[in-house]
Parts: sequence; structure tokens; C-alpha cells
Amino acid sequence: MRLLALSGSLRARSSNGAVLRSALGLWDGPATTADIGALPHFNPDLDGEGATPPAPVAALRTAVAAADALLLVSPEYAHGVPGVLKNALDWLVSSGECVHKPVAVITASPFPTGGDHANAQLRETLRMMTGEVVTAACREIPAIGPKIDGATERVKDEATLADLAAAMAHLATAAAPRTP
Repeated sequence: MRLLALSGSLRARSSNGAVLRSALGLWDGPATTADIGALPHFNPDLDGEGATPPAPVAALRTAVAAADALLLVSPEYAHGVPGVLKNALDWLVSSGECVHKPVAVITASPFPTGGDHANAQLRETLRMMTGEVVTAACREIPAIGPKIDGATERVKDEATLADLAAAMAHLATAAAPRTP
């Protein structure tokens, strides 16, 4: 099963990037991360009927369509979704690649809330896009700072790793082909 991950942080040494890399390491199958930082600002005029979407948008849509499941890992900015991730989702709203696609949302924060506002907003947006939000695979990770190994840029906290493994297993179950 192919997993495509989208990161809500473009920072090179982001704690959410460490969470994403750790989660991808727990996935049993091919996994890639989409380059959403290359996307232009969403503009419906560039995506109207008969228009050819910009190349980075077409690449994102192709990657989402080819994936069996999606993983969104994101920080929370000002109690909301970072603009870069919201922009990526805006480009996917009307094109249909997310319809019935199993998706997990993981947010991590240095605060005790674990990015709960961004997590809830992402889930709502994905549900509106008719993505299959796998609730059992969604996580809010509080106080992320000390849980990251600065040398490996991966999660080092055993309890958090076990929780991530459980989340990825739930996502894999939801993405598994169903036999009639």
C-alpha cells in the first residue's frame, strides 16, 4: 500500500517533520512526502474548466491519486492550520483525488494541547472533501520538544512511538483492499 504524506511545516528541522519521518518509518510499504512548498497560491482562475493546472498542482494531484492512504502531519499556527498545508488542500478540493481516500491527521505542538485546533480544522476540511478520516489513526501530540532526538531528527519517546505505530496500523487497516 502506497502512503503519501503532507507536512504542514516547511522548516528543515521541524519537530513535526521529525514526527512525519518517524511515522513513515513505521509504515509497511512505499511512502513518499509531497512537496507542497512548490505550489502556487490557490487561484480558481488557474484551475477553471478547460484550464491546465500549474505543474506542481498536477504533480500533487497525481501523487494523491496514486496513493492508497494519506498522512497529514502539521503544527498549529495561531490556533489554525498553517497556510502552506491549507493551500495544498485548496488545490485538491474540486479535483476529486481525496474522495474516499483513507487519511490520518497528526498534529504536534510544544504546548499541552497537541495542536488540537489545527487537528480539528484539518479533519473537518478533509471530511468536506469526502476523504475518509480514520479517527483511530489521528493523533494530537503534546509537549513534543523533549520527545525528539535532535541528532536523528526522529521521535525518541517510546510511548509516543508506540502511539504512532498504533496510528499507522489503523491507517493501514483502513487502506487495505477490501474483498467482496
